Amino acid sequence: MDFELSEDEAALAAGIRSLCAGRFPLDRLRAAEGGAGLLDTEAWSELAEAGVFSLQVPEAAGGVGLGMAAGAVVFEELGRALVPGPVLASHLAAGIVDGAAEGKVVVGAVRRPAPTGTGALVPTLIGHLSSLGVLVVVGEDGLSAVDPDELEAVALARSLDPLTPLWRVDRLPVGRPIGGVEEARAWRRGQCVLGGALLVGLAAGTMELAVAYAKQREQFGKPIGSFQAVKHMCADMLVAAETARAAVHAAAVTIDQPGVGDPDRAAAGAGLLAAEAAIKNGKISIQVHGGMGFTWEVPAHLYLMRARVLAQEIGPVDDLAELVAKLY
Repeated sequence: MDFELSEDEAALAAGIRSLCAGRFPLDRLRAAEGGAGLLDTEAWSELAEAGVFSLQVPEAAGGVGLGMAAGAVVFEELGRALVPGPVLASHLAAGIVDGAAEGKVVVGAVRRPAPTGTGALVPTLIGHLSSLGVLVVVGEDGLSAVDPDELEAVALARSLDPLTPLWRVDRLPVGRPIGGVEEARAWRRGQCVLGGALLVGLAAGTMELAVAYAKQREQFGKPIGSFQAVKHMCADMLVAAETARAAVHAAAVTIDQPGVGDPDRAAAGAGLLAAEAAIKNGKISIQVHGGMGFTWEVPAHLYLMRARVLAQEIGPVDDLAELVAKLY
């Protein structure tokens, strides 16, 4: 299988990367860190205008009409740029929840039951739950829509993701049915593949951060990147990111082309590899940065903490590993 991007896919990636560089530069992210949220309605509208949410909606319904493979390309760039907020849920809800594709309604999502058994974590656009228009609850028996006003939620005083406000919901209302078993399975597949693409972007971004530092930081009169141990760590990061990227793109093609393989198995495997790569690379990046890596001065923690939250959202990792084993 050829994993090189086509000319159109490369142009799509370049366009999203340019949008992210202009709208979400790292210094702006750092300035908003730990605040009430970075995204506002204007930024959300720009993402919608770029087709981030309507990418897989058919053209006849006003969408872009592309497939999961194009979605993986877009979401990798969003992950690399640390774009915060419930972008994944809003994308998956396009075509199911009115207004999601156009960015008029911000959609959050949780699993039923919560994967940790200690409550569901709900990411929001800004620092209050009412910034969500709809909360989609994904269960084994289907999808349901819940009005955020019905939730009994507690804001996390110190968010696990410094760029995205998170709320803990201990009890999920029944909600209004908006999809059956097949729609829930499709949601879970998309969550693994596109969430995996976000994680691949994180794995690549944190690797680039470490490599740039290894070239710049000198010890004993030489860049630390010239030392074999650091070279090996950076090489391990590259292998992890590229392996995960291949798995995500393969899963996306499997979904786009029915009959190629088992889409559920491919999606679960992609999510698993991507989560492991993003968390591993986040840890190694902190190690490459040495003592500075453990301080707020270096943004490596943003990648690692986002990776942990996303891994929990699409998995968690142990659940994905069990699912892969079961499907094999």
